[in-house]
Amino acid sequence: MEKQLTDAADALLNACRGRGWTIATAESCTGGMVAAALTAIAGSSGVMDRGFVTYTNEAKNEMIGVPMDLFTSVGAVSEEVACAMAEGAVKTAAVDLACGITGVAGPGGGSVEKPVGLVHIAVASPDKTIHERCQFDGDRHAVRLASALKALEMMRSLADG
Repeated sequence: MEKQLTDAADALLNACRGRGWTIATAESCTGGMVAAALTAIAGSSGVMDRGFVTYTNEAKNEMIGVPMDLFTSVGAVSEEVACAMAEGAVKTAAVDLACGITGVAGPGGGSVEKPVGLVHIAVASPDKTIHERCQFDGDRHAVRLASALKALEMMRSLADG
């Protein structure tokens, strides 16, 4: 899966270069894996602006402006928070494209409503936001890798128009 991650990151960078776009990431359960995949590629600095690792609710609020009331009303692992993360990263970094990733990577921390492997991924541009609710199988590393790959694919989809 690491090769898939590298290939997806390279494809995203090329798509963004073609449009003159810059990107940022806002990551929770992936802990910076998307940003790491992007910056592992030579020349990524022409596209990649910054990555926010916002593991706590407070970090999500302080760094990218996710409203604190979302955490009490819908929880950190939710469509609303993922969208707010992506949109907050676009606004804070003044970029053309960003992702927001929040989920339960495991092995603990899951519940009936939000089981281990549940990940919400959102991708935003200044005028559009898309979201996917994903349920990934495997251990913590597998869930994180699958989440990062899906985020890169979703970002490329939005960059491709």
